[in-house]
Order: sequence, then structure tokens, then C-alpha cells
Amino acid sequence: MVDAAVRLVDRGRVFADEGYVVDGAAMGTASNPNPDRERVEFVVWNAVVDHPEGTFLWDTGSHPEAGDGYWPDPLYQAFEHVDAADHDLESDLDAVGYDRSDIDAVVMSHLHLDHAGGLRHFEGTDVPIYVHEEELKFAYYSAKTTEGSIAYLAKDFDRDLNWEVVHRHRHTLAEGVELYHLPGHTPGVLGARIDLPGETVIIAGDECYVDANYADEVPLGPGLLWSERDWFESLQTVKELERRTGGDVLYGHDLARFESFGDGWNL
Repeated sequence: MVDAAVRLVDRGRVFADEGYVVDGAAMGTASNPNPDRERVEFVVWNAVVDHPEGTFLWDTGSHPEAGDGYWPDPLYQAFEHVDAADHDLESDLDAVGYDRSDIDAVVMSHLHLDHAGGLRHFEGTDVPIYVHEEELKFAYYSAKTTEGSIAYLAKDFDRDLNWEVVHRHRHTLAEGVELYHLPGHTPGVLGARIDLPGETVIIAGDECYVDANYADEVPLGPGLLWSERDWFESLQTVKELERRTGGDVLYGHDLARFESFGDGWNL
């Protein structure tokens, strides 16, 4: 074990229909053909891994102008990041005691617009930006053609960035910090296992938006699911990591789960 710590960074709140993240959350039946739909509050977060080999940033959050036309209006109407303007990456890092210049590397769990909106802060620098090969391919395919997913914005990531491409299922970032390929939500989602003194943190990321995806194995809604078969296999990878390590599993957007961990681990 290395003397490392994980610090969580609150990047604001998104409101969206629960049906986007929990398949069948509001399905009609013969006796209740028009069930009430619920808009749920979700968290956007980043993390700082403070490690003897470097200070690593997990994801970069939404662009602060998400609600001012930076995000396409149909996407913002579906996923309303109500306080994006209050959550610029540099100010949020400062709030937890870090400066952008402290960051030695960035790990992108994937390149959707609520995760890649702060990459502009690393443009023209030599800071490595870790991303899975399949994610980088799919992001450009989506953003530059009419195919793929509408949740990628080229202006987030089509920049002068120092890409460090992860090609395989597992990649060691540093001692006790291992990245895992968890396709399903997108082709190239990355999660992580972080071994700290006396405890392990397992980042599932958007493989599991909320607890229902993990505990009840209910898939994401169809609009957020690239491949249900891959999603299920990736879920079993995360659950096996939890069984082997007894680690704490951190989901992609579950507000209650996020708040239960306070500031993070081993601080």
C-alpha cells in the first residue's frame, strides 16, 4: 500500500428524468397507463488522487456555460446542469486545496459533455490525458459525423491535448492505482481500483449512474446505453473487484452515495 488519498470535488447538480438512468423507471401498465414521471437530482463530481507518484485528476466536469448555449438545447433540456456556471474547474479545485498546475495527469472516464467540459484548461500543456482507445475513436466518430452519440461535443476535446491512450482491459497508472476498461455506457468507459492504506476505492463511474444500476442490476435507460451486453459484463467486473477487496464503490452520479463519502478517503 502507498500513502495516497482520494479527495472528492463537487462539480454541481444535474436534474433529469429518472427513466434516463434506470431502465423502466416509469413504465405504463394496463391499470396505470400514464404513471407519474420523476425528475431526479444527480451529482457531477471529479476526484483528485494525491499519490507519491503524482497528483491525478479524475474527469473534468461540465463547461461552465453549459446552460448558456454551450450545450445543445435538446441535451440541456434533458440533462439540466442548473449550477454549471458556479462550477468552473479551477475554482472547484481551489475549494479543495489544489491548483490546476498541481495536476500531473488527468484520467478521463469517458468524453461525454458532463465529463470533458474542463479539458480546455489543459490545452497546450504537456499534462497527459488518459483515455481509452475505444472512447477516443467513438467520441470523434460521434462528434464529427451524424452517427454515434449526441452526448459528445468536439469543442470539449478536439484540442491540442497530450493524449495518453489506454489500449487494453487494464492499465497501471501508479502503484496501487489500476484503470479498468468498463464498456457499456460508452465503448470506452474507464473505472479504477485505488488501494489506500487500510481501504480500497473502486470507481465505477458511469457504468453505474445510481445505486439501482449496481445493487439491483437494472441497466441504464436505452438513451444512455451503448451496449447492454457489455454493460452487464462490466458490472460483473466491478462487483468482482468489490468482492475481492471489500472496497467502497463510487457511482457516476448518485448524489446520496457521493455525499455518504464526505470529502473522500484517507484525508
